[in-house]
Order: sequence, then structure tokens, then C-alpha cells
Amino acid sequence: MSNKRNFSIIAHIDHGKSTLADRMIQSAGLVEDRQFRDQILDNMDIERERGITIKSQAITLPYTNSKGEHFELNLIDTPGHVDFSYEVSRALASCEGVLLLVDASQGVEAQTLANLYAAMEHDLAVVPVINKIDLPSADIESVKEQIEIDLGLDSDNVILCSAKEGIGIDDVFNAVIERIPPPEEDLDSPLKALIFDANYDSFRGTFVSCRVFTGSVKPGDIIRLMSNKARYKVEEVGVFRLKREPAKSLSAGQVGYIIAGIKTVSDVNIGDTITLDSEPAPEPLAGFRQAKPVVFSSIYPVSSEDYEDLADALQKYKLNDAAFVYQKDSSAALGLGFRCGFLGLLHLEIVQERLEREYDQSIIMTVPSVEYHFVLTNGETLSVDNPLYYPEPATIEKSLEPYIKTSILIPERYMGAVMELCLERRGENSRFNYPTPGRIEILFDMPLAEILYDFYDRLKTVTQGYGSFDYEILDYRENELVKLDILVNGEKVDALSQIVHKDRARLRAIHACERLKEEIPRHMFKIPIQGAIGGTIIARETISPFRKDVTAKCYGGDITRKRKLLEKQKKGKRRMKMVGSVSIPQSAFVAVFKSDNN
Repeated sequence: MSNKRNFSIIAHIDHGKSTLADRMIQSAGLVEDRQFRDQILDNMDIERERGITIKSQAITLPYTNSKGEHFELNLIDTPGHVDFSYEVSRALASCEGVLLLVDASQGVEAQTLANLYAAMEHDLAVVPVINKIDLPSADIESVKEQIEIDLGLDSDNVILCSAKEGIGIDDVFNAVIERIPPPEEDLDSPLKALIFDANYDSFRGTFVSCRVFTGSVKPGDIIRLMSNKARYKVEEVGVFRLKREPAKSLSAGQVGYIIAGIKTVSDVNIGDTITLDSEPAPEPLAGFRQAKPVVFSSIYPVSSEDYEDLADALQKYKLNDAAFVYQKDSSAALGLGFRCGFLGLLHLEIVQERLEREYDQSIIMTVPSVEYHFVLTNGETLSVDNPLYYPEPATIEKSLEPYIKTSILIPERYMGAVMELCLERRGENSRFNYPTPGRIEILFDMPLAEILYDFYDRLKTVTQGYGSFDYEILDYRENELVKLDILVNGEKVDALSQIVHKDRARLRAIHACERLKEEIPRHMFKIPIQGAIGGTIIARETISPFRKDVTAKCYGGDITRKRKLLEKQKKGKRRMKMVGSVSIPQSAFVAVFKSDNN
């Protein structure tokens, strides 16, 4: 055990986690230069294009130090985005230490702090590393000062490296060996293994990534998942190189995988404890919770004939993503579809993109919404994530919406613009920290619904790209919420309905009406587009009709001849409006929810 280390790399987005992992894999000799590619642990095209990690990966690195000692270093790579913070916490629970990566030009940012606190909660050894020291804009002394003051870590022990250029990689390896403690060996206690990830293999079923804390497991054992009491027979265990490598057994202190004929990823819960059915552990490892969706949206096929194909695609996608939930839904405007739950907006974008790329689905997504709670006059509490199920206004005693605590780190000169943005989005209870001269951390309590649209884009714009943002779910708070309906030609379009705060309803309605006016083509009759709360119209735009010049043939004579023809035309248009239906193009549904200053 003294020659094993389990560690993770944590950092803000784009501070070089994947690049450092690449260099460490190359240094360990796991891949030849001709087979190497950037972001080698990231398997998906989307991960490579966006430069982000979506699924956490693990790999065992063999390393020999200058004294000729052989070590086995288990690197558990983690996603950097806030949507996947629960997966990150389970990965951290599987380690004894972390490398905390800080960009030499950007310095300490919002998620650097959030990740440090997560590592400290798990009582892990923290090794600060300054990356990208080769950049012309690198300010190493300033970043060391931030590490000392913001993070409270000793800047004398900071490792300097450039993952891209391969500078200082041996120093990083030596710091992992010297400053991260080896795992404890406990082979006599009953088996306890923590699941930190699960992936689906179309030939073998689900393979579970786990860290064994006590006991051991080998092929042929009957294992039990402690959250749902499911029992499986182990077919294979092994460790992660760049490919899965079978082993005779996995014992305490090791990180590896278990294949046990598990049919889908949703049968496995991240954070669950594996134990032996014959000798179960008395209690599971701490920290397990079900991943709970916070953002909801409906997915519809562009053509109603593709509904069955979409149902198959979602079923296959669910095999790979346990956090994704969906159920059948229908809309008068868009037909049959599915109501889906996501961990956050990035998760929603990834699901949408993977459905279109990997499963060749053309889909329409309705406006993302959050789960609201309504306390009714009869004392009942109703949870609503779809505007379709908004209760009758007369029966609502109070309405509650989810709040988040946002942490925004910015250079001081942008403070006014960021304050204005947050207050515009109903931010309240503001607090300030001044970590280092010239930098400020702003903490706000904000409704989750207000960051769903374009908050992050606007923040990046007003801070010229220097603002960083992190959030955590707080609680539900009382607010005045109303249902905003959009009427086209007097008919409600349920796919465009939204639950909004009363003060923001008119702005949203004006924005929706203007966008629809741009997208809906002109018809032979006048089309009113209205935003309404109940029976009250709060916004309106009108699409003017095509008009035939019926008086063109009247080249003279009395005015009454022209008036007679115009009156006849008006009656015909009125009759056409009564029976005519408005065709709303698919692009209109998307356009309504595109980012805008409102």
C-alpha cells in the first residue's frame, strides 16, 4: 500500500486539467507518441470540441522515481462544470489528495475556491500547482500571493509547471508521492467500495468505476448495491490503463472497475456502496444522495412521424446517463414528446447535442424551467415543473421558487456592471469579499430561473471575459409567480407558456411577441400576437396581412364603387380569419427563448 496513491486534479474551467493529465499519461509511458491525441481521457467528440470534461475518467499511472522505486498512481479525472458537482464530490471521496491547479495568467477563480472547499470537506491533502507558466501574460508572484491569501495555502510549496510544454511534470509526480498519503489497508473488514462513476458497454453491460475502502472483491463473488439491495454476480474486475485491464481481485486502497451483468446505468447510483452479499457491511459509506434534476424542458420531434425514433434514442441515451430523467408529454402545438429533467443548463445542451449527433434526431426543445412549489388554499403543496400544470390562480395561497447562492469573482473595475446585472435578475442579500487588491468576490442570493436564459453570457460580456461564476442550490422562497400565456390569432400556444415573476412578466411578453412577429410568415389575414396573464393582455404585436389591390381596376368614377369593393374584401378576410389557421414555423419556438437583454 505504501507505493499506491489515489489523487484527483481539480481546477476552474480551462485551467489545464485535461492537458496536465495528458502529460502525466505520456510521462508514465502508457501511450506512444504516434497514438497520442490531446484530451486523451475525453472520449466524446463534444468534450474535445468544447474543451471540457463531461464524464469523469480514471487511469492507473505506473511511475518510477529517481531512486528506482515503483509507484502505482490512480488519477481520477473529474468534470469541471458546476452541473456535475455531485459527481466531483464522489470522485474526491475516493481520493486521499488533490492537485489544485491555478492558471498563471488568470489566477484564483470562483470554482477554484469552490473545489478547494470541497476537497477540505473530505479532509484531503491539497497540493497547489501553478500551470501555464510559459505564457507571456503569466504573473507567477501575483498568483502565489492569491494562493496564500485567497486559499490560505503555503505559497512556498507551490509546484510550477506548464502542462502544454511538459515543464515541471516530474515535480508534479514527486509532489503526489511525497505529499499525498498512501491509502489505508484494511482487508479483514467486510467489503465496502464507493461507486464514483458508471459507463455502459453495449457488449458487457454497465461497468462500475469504484474505489475499494475495505475488504476485497474478485470474479465469482455475489455483490450487493446497498441503496437498492440489488444483487449481481461479478464477472470481471480490473484496473484502468488506457483500456480496461483485468485483474485477479480488487482490494482495499485500489481504484478499478467491476463488471457484473448490470443491464443499464440507471440501475447503478453514483455514490452508492458495494458490499458482498454473503458478508454485508453494517452501514454504507457516508455522503450518498440521489442526483436530482433542477432544470426541466420538453423535447419534441420536428416531424410527428419521428416520435418512435425519438423514444428509442432517449432509451439508448439513458443507458449512458443516469442523471437524465424523462417521461411522456404532449402539446397541442407540437404533438407527442417527452418532459425531461437535467442537472443544469450545460447538461441540457449536452443531451440536446448528443441526441442530434449520435442518434440523428431533429428535435425542438421548449423553454427551460425550474421546479416551483405552490401552497394551495386547502393546505396541499403542489410541485410544478411544467407551465401546463400551473394551478388555478384563485386556489393559490403562496408560490415558492428555488434560490441559489452565486459567487462571482471579478476584477474590481467591473463591480458596477456586475451589480447592475445581478440586481436586474432579482439578486438580493449581497455580500463582498476582497481576496486580493484589485479583485472582488460578490455573493448574491438569486432565483435559479433568472440564470437559466443568458446570465453567464451577459456576465462574460460585461466583464470582458474576466468574470467567473459558481453557484449552489440554497432553498425555496416565497415570490409572486404568474403564468404567462402567448396567444397567436386568439389561440393559446401551450409550448410557449412560461411561469415568471409578476414584475418580469411584461418584459418577457414583449420580447416573445416581438420575436414571434419576426418569425411567423405573413398570411392573407391580420394575425394578432398577444401576451396574457389570465384574461389580461399585457403585450401585443400584429402581423399585417398580404393585401391585394382590389381597386386597381377602378380607374375613375364615383368613390362609392371603390368603397363597395373594399368592404367586400374586408368581409372575406374576416371570414378567412375565422376558419384560417396560423402556421408557426419551428424556428419561432427557438427564437422566443434566444438570449436577449430581457
